[in-house]
Amino acid sequence: MKAIMQDRYGSPEALEFGEIAVPVPGDDEVLVRVYAAAVNALDWHVMRGDPYLARPMMGLRGPRAKIRGRDFAGRVESVGRNVTRFKAGDEVFGESDGAFAEYVAAPESVVGHKPARLTFEQAAAVPLAGNTALIGLRDLGQVQPGHRVLINGASGGVGTFAVQIAKASGAHVTGVCSTKNIEQTRSLGADQVIDYTEDDFTSGTVRYDLIFDLVGNHSLSDLRRVLTPDGRLVLSGGGVYRGGSVVGPMALMVTGMVLARFARWVDVLQVVQRADNLTALGELAEAGKLTPVIERTYPLSEAAAAIHYLETEHARAKVVITV
Repeated sequence: MKAIMQDRYGSPEALEFGEIAVPVPGDDEVLVRVYAAAVNALDWHVMRGDPYLARPMMGLRGPRAKIRGRDFAGRVESVGRNVTRFKAGDEVFGESDGAFAEYVAAPESVVGHKPARLTFEQAAAVPLAGNTALIGLRDLGQVQPGHRVLINGASGGVGTFAVQIAKASGAHVTGVCSTKNIEQTRSLGADQVIDYTEDDFTSGTVRYDLIFDLVGNHSLSDLRRVLTPDGRLVLSGGGVYRGGSVVGPMALMVTGMVLARFARWVDVLQVVQRADNLTALGELAEAGKLTPVIERTYPLSEAAAAIHYLETEHARAKVVITV
C-alpha cells in the first residue's frame, strides 16, 4: 500500500511517500481502507520530534510510529476475531497511528460508525479535534444551558468544533479569533465574536462561566480575573508555539496542572480516546448541530505539504488529506 513514512525527525523532507505492506489487524482491531485523513498539530510535532522533552514518549532518535497521521475515515476491510461492533463494509471514522496510508489497523475501542450526514472528508476531520472539544466543554468545563462560554482560538481545528458543541449545549458563546475569521466563527453559532487584534477580552468587564483556552496567550491570573466566582478555566494546547524548544507548549500545561491540584477553577485537558465520544459527536453531526469546517484538502502524495501548511500558515479549521 502507499503511505507517508518517516524514520528520522526533521522537516517535511523527512517524510517519504512510498510502498509498505498492508497492516494485519490484531484480534481486537479493525482494518480500514482509508478514504480521508486529517492533519493535526500533533503530526508536525511528531515529524520534528518537538518539543525535545517529549521524545522519550515519541521515540528518542525517530518516531516509534513509522507512518504519520492519526485521524481517518473509510470502510472496514476486515476485523479481528474479537471485534463485535463492526463488519466488513461498514463506514467508520476514528483515531489511530498510521492514518496517512491506504489502510490502517485500529483498535475497535477508538473507532466509530461514520455519521451518514458527513462525507468521508468531513468525518476524518472530527476525531482528535472533536474529541478534544467535547472533553474540554462537557467533561471538564461541565457546560450547562445559559452558561457564558468563551472560546479563545475559535477559528482553529478544535475551536470550530468547540463553538458548535457549546452552542448545542445551550450556552451563550463568545468566540475569540482574528479579523479574517469573524464571519466564519459567527456562522458556526457564536453569539458574540471578539477580534483579538482589536480587543483583549481579559481587560473587559464581562465575566464567563467557562473559558476554553486553545491559544495560551494570556496569563492564568488574567484569565482568572474574567471568570465568574464559580467559573472554570480549561487549558488545551499549552500556548502560542512555533517549535524549536526543549519544553515547548508543555511549560504552560505543567504550570496549569500544578495549580489545578490546589485550585478548583482551572483544569488541564488530557485527551482520552473513547468510542462513545465518537458516538456522541456522530449524534451531534446527524442532528445537524455539528459540521466540520475544512479549509484545504491535499492528495496523499502531498501530505508533507499539508503538514507544512498547518505548521507555518496558522491554518483555520481543518486540513484534510484524500486517499
